[in-house]
Amino acid sequence: MRIEGTLARWNDDRGFGFITSAERGPEVFVHISAFPRDGRRPMIGERLTFEIETDSSGKKRAKNLLCPGRPPVRPGSPSVSRRRSEKPGLFSRVIPLVVFVGLALYGYSEYTRRVTPRTAVATQSSDQAASSAFHCDGRTYCSQMTSCAEATFFLRNCPNVQMDGNNDGVPCEQQWCTSPLAK
Repeated sequence: MRIEGTLARWNDDRGFGFITSAERGPEVFVHISAFPRDGRRPMIGERLTFEIETDSSGKKRAKNLLCPGRPPVRPGSPSVSRRRSEKPGLFSRVIPLVVFVGLALYGYSEYTRRVTPRTAVATQSSDQAASSAFHCDGRTYCSQMTSCAEATFFLRNCPNVQMDGNNDGVPCEQQWCTSPLAK
């Protein structure tokens, strides 16, 4: 036998409440599992129809609850709880990726814009220091040099030098610039 009533009290944290029946009998316990699975939370004052069962300890509780005030859920239409579990669409996955790539490119361009001038200044100052220490004075052979840096300066800046026998840009490879990293 179905009974009509309204939800009088509800504890959303614990998932239970009490229904006051239209027949003015005692309040009936109701658990969240008795409500329809339409994705909507129970609301105080909501009109309900239900059946009563007695549990193992002899207490009465509502079962097979219906909520006549709620619009029915059509078969095949997704409920609110099912929508949460669906995968996000392509558009919602692509937009964050595009934003991330844009920010990364902007950050990289700012980084290179700030770092490049410092390295260029450092290279210029070391070349100026080397050029101020050496000057073209007519020496042309490796035996006349005192260091790899001096031989490199003469090869790059002075005419008619004979210090790079294999034309690889490294002067005096047998005397001064023996390291593979020397330039």
